[in-house]
Formats: sequence, structure tokens, C-alpha cells
Amino acid sequence: MKLEDKIKSMKKIELHLHLDGSLRSSTVYDILNSMDKNNNIVSIEEIKKMLTVDKNCSSLNQYLERFELPSKVLQTKENLKKVTFELIEDLKKENVIYAEIRFAPQLHIKEGLSFDDIVSSVISGMNEGTKDEKIKCNLILCCMRGNNNKKENIDTVHIAKKYLGKGVCAIDLAGAEAIYKTNEFEYIFDLAKKIGVPYTIHAGEADGKDSIKSAMFFGAKRLGHGIRIIEDEKLLKEAIQKNVTLEVCPTSNLHTKVVSSISLHPVYELYKLGVNITINTDNRTVSNTTLENEYKLLLDNFSFTYEDILQMNKNAIKAAFLSDVEKEELLKMLK
Repeated sequence: MKLEDKIKSMKKIELHLHLDGSLRSSTVYDILNSMDKNNNIVSIEEIKKMLTVDKNCSSLNQYLERFELPSKVLQTKENLKKVTFELIEDLKKENVIYAEIRFAPQLHIKEGLSFDDIVSSVISGMNEGTKDEKIKCNLILCCMRGNNNKKENIDTVHIAKKYLGKGVCAIDLAGAEAIYKTNEFEYIFDLAKKIGVPYTIHAGEADGKDSIKSAMFFGAKRLGHGIRIIEDEKLLKEAIQKNVTLEVCPTSNLHTKVVSSISLHPVYELYKLGVNITINTDNRTVSNTTLENEYKLLLDNFSFTYEDILQMNKNAIKAAFLSDVEKEELLKMLK
């Protein structure tokens, strides 16, 4: 079998996937049309441009601008449920057998929805998408970097605890990492540890080693992106020793200018050094990518083999916010 066909048919795991960055352009178009009674909506092609970046994207901050439109349309229970179901349908087409989908409840309260409304709606869409048992999913609730949202972040940790094991598996910290430093958010993870909520943290993407140091000091065993750990040998050795897993998103890293070209991406070096690497899309629509595209990017530009891609999927299962029994079931499905 050709390598391309093997990659297409292989069972896949996705750990770092943002719901609002992975919407279908056609769905956003339909929602906007239903919201605008005057029919002033631009074409689907224009909407896709508003949702997607290209190689000319200059930074993480510009990348984050692509979430303005998703935020506008994801303010009802129906829309949240619909886009969750659709994302899971898209994942199944790629033979994804387990995914952790993340989103920030506080971004969806503008029209009066409660955190309960929001989380239960996404869980409902997830349950509908997974009822055929072709895929298993969980949700990660994102706290957000910023100056004036401490209450919302604390509420996010508490709502995660309420739904833990009922569709939610963990929390995260996301947002403009270089502007709002990771060390400013220790209160989130102190609370999470206190009430027993697992967590991953975006660190080592737009900000460097200090962000990773803070995340690891808080006890994070998974880092969103985390690739700038290559800049600090001591920190790198500590991550390997502590079995820290990196949720690497190659195309997204190119778009946000964490690296200037794929040849300069440290993913291969980190993998060969023994870091637990997983490969993810980050935002399927914003970066116009799939897991198959991410694997192809690695295979075309580095000396990775099919067995390496398989190992990275095994790494993802071992790092997933799942029970040991669930992990064993998934590992048996990988070939």
C-alpha cells in the first residue's frame, strides 16, 4: 500500500483542536443569513477568507482576528450544538477515533447564555456526533488570557468540575500569550488542582521559555504547542524527565510565525531527542488543514516514517485525559 493511502486509512488522534477555529464556511454563511433579515451577507467565498489565514499571516495576534466571526455566530445553543456535531462528522471522515475539542465558554455569553447553557449544548452536539461509536470525544474548556476576566476564568474551572467525566475532561489557558504572560494566571491552576480538574496550558508558542517554565511550575504535563522549549536545554531535559507531552501544530506554527519556515520547525529534533510529540491541527478552518495534511507536511520535509506518525498517535493516547482502560482500548485500535 502506498504511504499516502496508509496515512489516509490509519486511525488518528487529535488532542489540540479549537471548536471555533474549525467551523464550516457554509454553516457560518447560513447562520449569518438567518441573522440578517436585510440580506446583506457576503458570499461563502468571502466568508471563507474571513475565517482563514494564509502564508502572509504576520503573527499570533493577527491569527486570533479570525475568531471574531465565529464568536459572532456562536451565541445560541442551537448553533453551538450544530457546529460541534459538524466538526465531529468532519473528524470521522479522517478516521479520527479520539479527539479532545476545546473552546472557551466565556466567549459565548454575549447574548445571555449561561455557562451551563453553553457547555451542555456543546456536549449535546458531541453526544449526537459520537452516538454511532465510530469516534470518542471529550471537551477541554479554555480559560482566557486577559486583564478583566478573572471571574469568568474561575467560573470556567468550576463548570469544568461540574461536567468532569460527563463530556468535559480538562481545562486550558488560551489567548494572546505574548501580551498576557502565563505566570499571571497561577490562580486558575491552583483552583484546578484544589478541586481536581486536569489541565493543559498553551505555552511556548508566541512567548518563549519563561511561559513554558511557568506552565511546568504549575504542574502541566501537556503543553499546547510548546515548541520553543528547544531554546532552553535545561528545560528540555526537565520536560523529558517529567514525561511532558507537546501538542504540536505545525501549519498553525507557520501561520503564527513561531517558525519562519517548515525546515526550521524543531518538531523532528524534539522527537529524536525523546520528547513526547503529538501532531494536531489547532484550527482546521483558520489554518485550512487536516491531520492528513499535517502528517504529509512532516513526511515531506523531515525524515519521519509511517512508524513515527503511528508512535505520535500512541503518544497522544497516552497523554489523553482518559482512564487507563480507555487508553488501552484505543491503543488496540491503532495499526
